[in-house]
Amino acid sequence: MPLNPNFIAILPLAVWLYLFFARGNFWQVHEETVELKPLNRWPRVVAIVPARNEAETVSRAIASLAKQHYPGEFFTILVDDHSDDGTADLARKAADECNASGRISIHLASELPHGWTGKVWAMNEGIAAAAGRAPDYFWLTDADITHAPDTLRRLVCQGERDSLDLASLLAYLRVKTFPERLLIPAFLYFFLTVYPPNWVIDPKSRAAAAAGGCILLRRSALERIGGVTAVRSEVIEDCALARAVKQSGGKIRLGLTRSSVSLRGYDSFAGIRDLIARVAFTQLRYSFLVLLGALTGLFVTYLLPWLLFFAFPGEAWVAVDTTIAMMAATFAVAVKFYGLPWPWALTLPLAALFYAYATCVSALRYWLGRGGQWKGRAQAPLKT
Repeated sequence: MPLNPNFIAILPLAVWLYLFFARGNFWQVHEETVELKPLNRWPRVVAIVPARNEAETVSRAIASLAKQHYPGEFFTILVDDHSDDGTADLARKAADECNASGRISIHLASELPHGWTGKVWAMNEGIAAAAGRAPDYFWLTDADITHAPDTLRRLVCQGERDSLDLASLLAYLRVKTFPERLLIPAFLYFFLTVYPPNWVIDPKSRAAAAAGGCILLRRSALERIGGVTAVRSEVIEDCALARAVKQSGGKIRLGLTRSSVSLRGYDSFAGIRDLIARVAFTQLRYSFLVLLGALTGLFVTYLLPWLLFFAFPGEAWVAVDTTIAMMAATFAVAVKFYGLPWPWALTLPLAALFYAYATCVSALRYWLGRGGQWKGRAQAPLKT
């Protein structure tokens, strides 16, 4: 029986009608803006910076924290997670050069306990070290992120204005090389597809997400969930933390920014593959059946419309062309956010194919006992 393109084209069209109209407007990418207003009392904040072998970026990250224009009490604790590249010494030097050694301390993490992932343990160490300062908020950030000088003020203003327990910003990722231009806008796009910010904000929705490079977390909310112990074994610790806070009744928010910038570059496809592979199979709950479903979904959603377009030219053109138009139009917003020309919006199927490949790599590494690889650690051991 010959294939009927008119019948086949209905499936991806139905998927895209749902994505376009009923997925929380995830594709309407825009930068978070917060009006700066004076507060009667500026809350006390401690920044926690887990760092493991970040010699290339830690100096700039520490300098950006030292230069925060924050009217309240602000202190930074960098937790050196057994680095062997001089990360701690470079962080101290950067603090000294910014005349901020009295506001920035270096804490050496103790040995990683069983059942903890490395970053979460480093966060726990930093939070414990900050106990005597009794902060109102913790600012969880990374040693490869730089922040504009007004970032903390804006986060705190937003947190106080909206009574947020957790406010997170997706840092702006680099898009200089060809692999970055092809795959980084898609990284943002797929993340927002899974976690539409409008759903994250909605207290009635179960969706919860955060970006680990920039999280402002109210201390009372952290205590309410039992500390970071609640997410001690999580590979995707930022989203797990947001979920725990939201499930405890807390208000959370996820936004985008160009003011917090990732310093980590990806000059090769292998680097981005490893970025995806670290968490992809974890996101699928280590399930072979869910993996098959995800791969099928990627094929139907992003590849099938173009296959129909080329394999059956002129047939089912209304459904096929409408589907491709919605795909390109939604992705074009993410492409524009990264300052790329609009023709890059047509590359989404290629990015989807690469992400499918990286997800398979993630599953294979997990089955080989090397899941969740980061900084020399396999953080997702096989379940028994």
